[in-house]
Amino acid sequence: MSLVIPCPHCGERPVEEFLYGEIPTVPDTVVGAEARDIDRGFMLTNPEGVQLERWFHVYGCRRWLTLRRDTRTDDVLTG
Repeated sequence: MSLVIPCPHCGERPVEEFLYGEIPTVPDTVVGAEARDIDRGFMLTNPEGVQLERWFHVYGCRRWLTLRRDTRTDDVLTG
């Protein structure tokens, strides 16, 4: 089953309606402008466990929402 995100304005919606972005940090050990650009674009942290995330509802209310999500199970947590 796909991830379902509870939008406070539109109700439960499929993840395909949202954008999630991470602004990664590039380690100092990566040298060279091209290597740093590749690392910034493709090497996401992908943390395991409960994370606080920001999602933008592109195909709905066009508002940002903050979620606590367990990345191991894709469960959206409340509170």
